Amino acid sequence: MESLRSAFLAVFIITIIAHNLCAAQDDDMIHYIERRFLTLEGRIEKCDQDLRQFVQEFRTLSRKMMSHLRDLSISSATHTSELENLSARVERAEWDIDYVESASSSKPCLEMHHTLVEERLKEEAEEKRNIERKLNSSCSNMLTGIKSVKMVKKAGDTHGSWMKDSGNDSQEIYFLNGPHNNVLLEFPTIDDFTDSNYTQRARNVTLPFSWQGAGQILHKGFLFFHMEGTRNEIIKYDIQKSNVTGRMLLPGAGEVPVYQLSPFNKIDLAADEQGVWAIHAVPSMDENIVITKIDYENLSIEHVWNTSCSSTNAEAAFLICGTLYVVYNSPSGGRSHIECVYDTLDIINRFETSTIYFPKRYSSHSIMHYNPREKQLYSWDDGYQIIYSVDLKRKIEHT
Repeated sequence: MESLRSAFLAVFIITIIAHNLCAAQDDDMIHYIERRFLTLEGRIEKCDQDLRQFVQEFRTLSRKMMSHLRDLSISSATHTSELENLSARVERAEWDIDYVESASSSKPCLEMHHTLVEERLKEEAEEKRNIERKLNSSCSNMLTGIKSVKMVKKAGDTHGSWMKDSGNDSQEIYFLNGPHNNVLLEFPTIDDFTDSNYTQRARNVTLPFSWQGAGQILHKGFLFFHMEGTRNEIIKYDIQKSNVTGRMLLPGAGEVPVYQLSPFNKIDLAADEQGVWAIHAVPSMDENIVITKIDYENLSIEHVWNTSCSSTNAEAAFLICGTLYVVYNSPSGGRSHIECVYDTLDIINRFETSTIYFPKRYSSHSIMHYNPREKQLYSWDDGYQIIYSVDLKRKIEHT
């Protein structure tokens, strides 16, 4: 019995000891796990701090890169400008070298071949006299005033042109609507044109190319016009045979408008007693107006004059007996007037001519075409077709 008690007591003591040992092991495990969590939390916090620092450094780097890109862009623009300036200086130097070479090489030529130079000067003088004789033989009238105005009709767009044939006595009226088109209307008489059903009385002429601007001209059965889509190509079209009979390029023309107030007109073709002319502007001439005499039969250039008439605030121009009359106006619309006259024969002194005002009508003209046989101006004024009668006198009376 005593031994049984001893055994039971031993088992009880062992159980208590084992329980205490397990409890101690659980506490150690808990403490271990807590330490591991604390370690993991520390590492996570360290990772988060590193990530925030990386993001901050990346933003700083990004700002620096953007700043460098802006500096590079500014530097690139500066270098481009410097290269352009350098190119201009090199080009200018080449001009100077060419000038020096030509100047240095011309002296011995003048000394060795002065007779050839004299002959050339004589030829140029004779050529000038021939041109003057040819122009002066046609007529010697000059414009002194605008007598009257007749509003014939209001038809078509704001811009366009209408006219008779300037080279014969035909009565047909030609109507070209708009600054871009390829269909013109031909009317037997002006009465047919003014009829209320005028479109039914017209013959439609479809051109193979569209025209550009309102500077077309009819001369001796041929329509001359600036071809749309080209800088300076002029087409000669036979109205009756319906075919193109010639084409030419007008050097220097078509880069800028001939009239500032009519920017759709790059080349204005005109006719007077001496034939067909081209009126245009050249940028290298400070956009002053240039006139070119054209051989309308062969479509070749006879002579070119660089006038002193500015294209600024100009709206139209026309020629009478080889003299250019430029019509000016206000950009906002006003009373049209002629204040620049250029005579190819130098008979008229532009500084002695007075300003010629058109009848009081505050608007602007798309174009003006002089008819030398009728001594009238066919004008297009904001969609109105108008005829101006003119006063003329001999140029010699003005000298």
